[in-house]
Amino acid sequence: MDRRNNFDALRFLAATSVILSHAVLLSTGQQDGDPLMRLTRGQLPLGVAGVFVFFVISGYLVTQSWEQTRSLPRFAAKRALRIFPGLAACIFVLTLALGPALTSLPPAQYFGSYGTYDFLVANLLLHTDHNSLPGVWFTGQGIGNIVDGPFWSLPVEIAMYVMVAMLGWMRAIRLPVLAALLAIGLVCLWLDTTRYFDFIGSVGWMLGFFVAGMALYRLGPSALRWPLSLAALIGLSITARWGLFLEAFPICGGYLVIYLALNRRIPVLPAALLGDLSYGLYIYGWPVEQTVLYFRPGTGPIALFVIAFVIAAAVAFLSWHLVEKRALRWKPRARPAAQAAPAPAL
Repeated sequence: MDRRNNFDALRFLAATSVILSHAVLLSTGQQDGDPLMRLTRGQLPLGVAGVFVFFVISGYLVTQSWEQTRSLPRFAAKRALRIFPGLAACIFVLTLALGPALTSLPPAQYFGSYGTYDFLVANLLLHTDHNSLPGVWFTGQGIGNIVDGPFWSLPVEIAMYVMVAMLGWMRAIRLPVLAALLAIGLVCLWLDTTRYFDFIGSVGWMLGFFVAGMALYRLGPSALRWPLSLAALIGLSITARWGLFLEAFPICGGYLVIYLALNRRIPVLPAALLGDLSYGLYIYGWPVEQTVLYFRPGTGPIALFVIAFVIAAAVAFLSWHLVEKRALRWKPRARPAAQAAPAPAL
């Protein structure tokens, strides 16, 4: 794929939007002041929209990765090296550094507690609902003991990778199949399956966004036209008033994300000049914000965002250069693959 694109910039903006949204939530205990919540009349926080953007981009790029790889072991190795080294480093930092520094327990009791190693092992195994450490309360709010809220999306992301691998292995990454999966995802959004099921409900809830990226990859760049992008933007504006913004986002928002990423008329922003910081910002933003509130209770949303973003960016820089980038050197080299037949235009 042509490297002149804005995927890095969009991921960076998505991670930044997550930190901004969480700054409102963590500092006030509610999401009413969230910028997107105001624009959509309480339908969707900005941070969740940022996660949607991540999933759309991931659907596009991971499908491309499968097309270049076409090998289950090699594909799994590439995906694991992108997710797990940075995540494992973050979990160890939270358990062995942040936890002991902020816990109300004596060191011996903290390191002798079952909950310490339950958090460590469970999250390494992607059981991310184990999200508190013994004696660690950042604030007095109900979510004051949650160590890293964004972890919830990572097992869902892994499930999407498995789906791509299975569909690719069965040679089923085709538009009719993707259209059916997109319809299932829209139904899950409409029914809000997260209320009835935990992990499976979250997978269904996020399915439409990931599959939208997959479908746009199969359609190819020729499907990205400015009249359709304008229609998508108008669609989001209208559905925000009708209370259907969430349900419209996989199609309208997904189209806009890929259009903005690949449009040649938009200058390429050097968002990865210091490294690909988006993943580090995403997984470190929440604990940094919680820590800032621990030491500076009552910090307002804007101040919290600015302080936490600077610190999280520095930590993400270290994560990229010391862990993530080095792990990616072990990625299997891509083998030449036959050019996929272009999908028919809609």
